[in-house]
Amino acid sequence: MKKMMVIKLDISDEKYKLKAMKSVSGFAGVDSISWDMKEAQKKLTITGDVDPVDIVIKLRKHCNAELVSVGPAKEPEKKKEEPKKEEPKKEEQKKSQHRGA
Repeated sequence: MKKMMVIKLDISDEKYKLKAMKSVSGFAGVDSISWDMKEAQKKLTITGDVDPVDIVIKLRKHCNAELVSVGPAKEPEKKKEEPKKEEPKKEEQKKSQHRGA
């Protein structure tokens, strides 16, 4: 089952961000990784079928990591495509009316 995990990281520079990204992307089952790098809260959002505890343990080797939340991954809603009704073109209707007259 796919999960969405939010992890708060204490990263000081770009070097540690790249190390964290590389270590997380190496896990089998990770589908997507996204960053929210605001000044106060630096959050890493991971979606996939992977154990959150393993990810936090791996990230703590590089920086201070705190697991904020774990929940089911939200699948994007697919719009149902309704079959389009084929309407005869106006030009074809006019031609058929002229032929009959």
